[in-house]
Amino acid sequence: MAINIYDSFTNHRAGEIFKGISFNDEVFVMEWTMLPEGYVLLEHVHLYQDEKFYVRSGNLKVVIDGIAHTASAGETITVPKGKRHIAYNHGKDILNCVVEYRPGLDHYKFFQCFAGLIQDDYLDKTGGIDVPKMAYFLFRMNAKCMARPTKIPAPVYSFALRFFYLLGT
Repeated sequence: MAINIYDSFTNHRAGEIFKGISFNDEVFVMEWTMLPEGYVLLEHVHLYQDEKFYVRSGNLKVVIDGIAHTASAGETITVPKGKRHIAYNHGKDILNCVVEYRPGLDHYKFFQCFAGLIQDDYLDKTGGIDVPKMAYFLFRMNAKCMARPTKIPAPVYSFALRFFYLLGT
């Protein structure tokens, strides 16, 4: 089934809502909404892209390389490529942000895969994406846009991408 990245989709277990806004080679833009006390389920690194959060409402906390940064409505936080980070709703209200990935690369492929796995309920018990399936699709698509969970060392992650592709998860 084809995924329309402009239709919002929800990870009910994690309390996140995503909606694509636009994309091209320079930038991928999405709307990201998180319920109170919610957080991104795993610390990760974007290998080739900067990530910028524009806070529309609520309070955002992003921990970048162990240092906490906070932003409220009208403020931004930028995560440079290659930096480990995790984001949280840092308040009791719903958090709504516009998030940019620069360069855009082929982030729409990642986003379609991510949306498809969520819609097909390929999630672990905490709401996290099925990493072997995601690795399979990213390798198969030869995705340039790549995020690596920081708990998985880079050489192991590189091997896992190939392994799960060959396994055909």
